[in-house]
Amino acid sequence: MRFYAQGMGETRSSRRLIRQAALVSNPATRLVVVRRMYEIRFPEPLKPDLTLQQIRGMEGIRVREAYAKASRETGVPWTGRSYRRTGWAAADLPNRALSVANSALYGIAHAAIVSAGYSPSLGFIHTGMMRSFVYDIADLYKVDITIPVAFHAAAEGSVDLERRVRTLCRDYFHASRLLERIIPDIEHVLDVPIAVPEEAAEAAADDDLPGGLWDPEAGIVGAGVNYGDHLVGEPR
Repeated sequence: MRFYAQGMGETRSSRRLIRQAALVSNPATRLVVVRRMYEIRFPEPLKPDLTLQQIRGMEGIRVREAYAKASRETGVPWTGRSYRRTGWAAADLPNRALSVANSALYGIAHAAIVSAGYSPSLGFIHTGMMRSFVYDIADLYKVDITIPVAFHAAAEGSVDLERRVRTLCRDYFHASRLLERIIPDIEHVLDVPIAVPEEAAEAAADDDLPGGLWDPEAGIVGAGVNYGDHLVGEPR
């Protein structure tokens, strides 16, 4: 349920990472991606004239209504989201359950992001943190997953709360095939036209090749070219 280490992932290609970096570095394309991330959360298309501040206000209302609905359905009292790292035991049951459920969701989102060749750090809505993109993607699913899971677990009392929340998350992730949905959703929100350098096809096909070399004039040039006393791109 926690993502704490990584290897090569499922792809050696940097194509997706380069595209993500290009999109997040351009304010115009970044805004398009941000709007797409919010649009996924609403059943109806967002009006094109809405500002980002207005969309965030709508999202705040949507989340508050989700908390209120879960509270009504489970009978668990709700006074608002409150979380402090230094005061875990002082939090009420639904807040503790939410923190555990969100942590599990971050873990599976992080695993999907890395395995697909994206960076967990290059967020579009969130920024400046090592898991900014993880938070972006996890937020797409919280209302449908972690909020109802947390409130149902809290309704059963405090005994083994954390373990029960993790078990419920595991079962829901599996039943809803969440891991299979995350990467297509990422590809959808990042499907914004932008010019990115083409990567040499053989670099992705052969694990032993170092890939192409960047050149300010020619773009991507081949590795293994003799530019002096050694072959550039080959081990010394």
